[in-house]
Order: sequence, then C-alpha cells, then structure tokens
Amino acid sequence: MANPTIADKERARETTLKLLAYCRAHDFAGFDPYDALNSSVFRAFPFLNFKLVRLFLTQAVKRCPINLRPLLLVPRTLNPKGIALFLSSITKLHKIGLIEKDNLPGLTADKLLSLRSGHQRRSCWGYNFDWQTRTYLVPKGSPNIVCSTFAGNALLDAFDYVHDPAYLDTAISTANFILETLFWREGPSTACFSYTPLERTEIHNANLLGAAFLCRVSRLTGERKFLEPALNAARYSVGKQHQDGAWDYGESLAQRWIDNFHTGFNLVALRRIDHYGGTMEFEISIRRGFEFFRNHFFREDGAPKYFHNATYPIDIHSVAQSLITLTEFRDFGKDNADLAHAVLGWALRNMWDNRGFFYFQKHAHFTVRTSFMRWSQAWMLLALATLLDGPEGRGERVP
Repeated sequence: MANPTIADKERARETTLKLLAYCRAHDFAGFDPYDALNSSVFRAFPFLNFKLVRLFLTQAVKRCPINLRPLLLVPRTLNPKGIALFLSSITKLHKIGLIEKDNLPGLTADKLLSLRSGHQRRSCWGYNFDWQTRTYLVPKGSPNIVCSTFAGNALLDAFDYVHDPAYLDTAISTANFILETLFWREGPSTACFSYTPLERTEIHNANLLGAAFLCRVSRLTGERKFLEPALNAARYSVGKQHQDGAWDYGESLAQRWIDNFHTGFNLVALRRIDHYGGTMEFEISIRRGFEFFRNHFFREDGAPKYFHNATYPIDIHSVAQSLITLTEFRDFGKDNADLAHAVLGWALRNMWDNRGFFYFQKHAHFTVRTSFMRWSQAWMLLALATLLDGPEGRGERVP
C-alpha cells in the first residue's frame, strides 16, 4: 500500500474545508437516517402511531434509495449528537490552524448547550426525534448515553481550547448524570452503563463510551468516584470480547452482530480508558481487538466493510470511524496511516458529491445519495479533522 503523499494530504484539507462550508451553509441542520417519526404526515394520522407502524416507517424511510423525507414533510433539524461532533471537529481545526480563529467554537458550544434535554437535574442530551426500539418507544429529547458522552467530550474539547469554566462544569454534570442514572450492577461480575434510563442494557460501545468519558472527567477533576465504576464497566465489556478479538454489538440475542464502526468505538474508547485511567490493564484486549479490526473490515482497495463477514452496505459511518480508529492507532504501525488515506481515497472516489457532502451508503448495485447531517457529514468532518490533527496529516513523522 502506497504511503500518503503531499497530494493526499492536500486533498484531505480541501475536502475538509468544502465539507465545513456545506455544513455551515445549512446551519448544521439536516435530515437523519432515523428521523421518519418527525414526519408531519405521519403525525396527522394518530391511529397509525403504534409500534409496528413506527418500526416499519423508520426502517422503510431509512433504507429507501430515494429520499422520501420531503414528501413526508420531515423537517431539517439540529441533532444534539451532530452538533457535538461539529464542536469537536471545529475545535480541532482551529487548533491546527486550518480555519481562522473566530467565534465559531463558542457559537457551536452555545448551540449544543441550548439542546440539552429538558426537565433533567443534570446536563444530558438525546436525539431530536422519537425512535422505536424492538421493545419500547424513546421520546424525542429523552437522554441517552451516546448523545450525552459525545456532548460532554465536545465540551471538554472546547474547554481545553477556550478555557470557559461553564463547559467544564456542564461536562461534570453530564458525568454525574451517567453515573447516577445509567450505571448498574448485578452480582459480583456485571457492571454496565445502560443506553437510556428506560431499561438496563448491555451494549458494548455505549458502555465503553460512557466509561471512557467518566475516566476523562476523573482525570481532569481528580474525582475518584467516577473512576472505579468506569473501570468495572470496561472490565465487563472486555470480559465479553471473543477470543479472536471481536465484540458482538450487544449481549441480547437480537444484538449478535459484529460491525466496523461499533468495533472502532470500542477500541478508541478502551485506549482512552487506559490513558485517562492511568492503567495498562486493557492493553492485551486492545491489541487483540485492533488486529481483528485490521484483518476483517477492509478490502484491498481501501473500502471499509460494514460487517466482518460481509461488505455491503458500505456505510459512510464505517468510512468515518475507520479514519478515526486508524489515525488514533497510528502508533501501532506506519501502515495504519497509509490505510487511512486509502480509505479516504476510496470514499472520495465513490461517496463524495462535488456539491460538498458525502453520500449515505453504497450497495453492490446502487448508491444512496441522501445527505444526512449527523450520520454522514458531522462524522466525516470529525474523521477528517482527526486525520489532519495527527502527525501524518501535518506531514510529520510518526514516532
């Protein structure tokens, strides 16, 4: 695999600026793969508002190659997790000098703060749409661990850059929400963070994301109360790792699949747990998991596979998390930076629209060209910012 060239790095910079301009032109608002229940047409027929219809509508609109949202009167909205991703991205891009210093980080942070879940004692965030799981309906704005950890981390990123104590205080409040509301134990060996307050779940990326965030807050504040629960939760997910290094998405029978981006979430979170937790306890698990990731999720041409045993659909989320994971693991081998640029090159050839955005999915015989602000553009901006923030992106030698 060829080493990334100066042209590769310049292409990444140009793509980043064009993508950021597209997102700013839309005020960071847009559609989402799972926003079908925001449809005014659906809400006009309340007799259809029951579980099976909600599941069908969400999946049908998500999977349709044609964007049905304008016909269904689904509005373009701000997604709290998307805004958190934008805030982290913009902070990185300011730090490396790719964009001029202005008040965009502060404006984006203020926007994120305004999207906090209402009627909650602690700061937390949820999605901007109702979403139906196999067992229950999660109302719009209901807090969950994934939105909350990305928001909390984004505010800590902003705090590191502009030193506004309000951002740190809000992140600490979020850590308290996760610890008090989402952490649970069962017996001597099970400790886990649930996805939502509505039921106990064992979803490994959610669990590890929560644990990594609490370790970061503990490191910043010196508050030990966050550290031990986080390490216990990490030990639970590490204990569920397969011998070959893979993780199932979750522990229920309906969650036994292995995919690219959730595996990447787990690996990056575990590295941060080791770093912020001041431990090397999970090093063997990390190395075994990364070896599985490298060996099972990439075609020779750089295309990131969705599943460990199936290529399609190639999802832009897999592209983004592959770039992030490979960049953050660049110290595991020079070829990880090379593969990251190969992934980006493939994405630009196959999933980039010259109007300034990335497509949703590529299937074997067609491409879903819908632009999703949170799922696609926010994630790719963060991935590009991460790539450019690393030594390879700045043209420095990897140590």
